Amino acid sequence: MTKQAIILGISGPSASGKSLLANTIVNELGSDQVVVISEDAYYKDNNHLDFAEREKINYDHPDSFDHALLCEHLKRLQNGESVEIPIYSHSKHLRLPETRFIGRHTIIVLEGILLFTDKMLRELMDIRIFMSAPLDVCLSRRLMRDVVERHRSFESVLHQYEKTVRPMYLQFIEPSSRYADLIVPRGGENRIAIDMIQAKMRELLQMSGV
Repeated sequence: MTKQAIILGISGPSASGKSLLANTIVNELGSDQVVVISEDAYYKDNNHLDFAEREKINYDHPDSFDHALLCEHLKRLQNGESVEIPIYSHSKHLRLPETRFIGRHTIIVLEGILLFTDKMLRELMDIRIFMSAPLDVCLSRRLMRDVVERHRSFESVLHQYEKTVRPMYLQFIEPSSRYADLIVPRGGENRIAIDMIQAKMRELLQMSGV
C-alpha cells in the first residue's frame, strides 16, 4: 500500500529546540499539509495513581511512554486514516479526558526526547533529525518553560533535572543520536539545516506520490 504521509522524526534533549524546529517547518511548508505530534502526548495513562505517586515517576525513561499506541496511530495516519491523539497535562501528570483529532496530512512532524530509542518508531520515520544543544542551555530553557508555562516551582524543576533528566539523557537520549540522518545545532534558528530538511521532504513527497 502506498503511504499517505511522510514522517519526520525530531529527537534530542529536553528544551533543545525541537518544538521551534517543528513549528518553523510547519509555518513554512503550510499548516494545511503538515501536523506536529508530540511524544509527550503518549505518556502512559497513570490516572489510577494519586498526584504524589505520579510526581515520583521517571518521565525521562523510555518505559514512561506508550510507544506501542504511538506506533499504531502513526501507521493508521500513514494509511490515510484519522486518529484521536491523547492530550497530556504536564502540571497534573496525567492524560486529560479530551483527545485531539488528526485527519489526513501529507507530512507528520513527530517530536520527542526518546523517539529514537524505539526500533519500531525509528523504522516508521522517513527522516530522523537529532537536535544538539549544550546541556546548560537546555537547563536554562527548561527552567523558563516549566516555571512559566507549566506552573511548576523552580526547586521541583531543578530537582527533576538533577535526578532524572540529565542521567536519562546520558543513558538513553545521547546514545540514540547514532540513529539520526542529520544532527542539527541551534534548532529553528539553523537556516541551512531547515532548508536542507525541507528540500529532502519535498523530494520524498514527490517520490511517494503523496
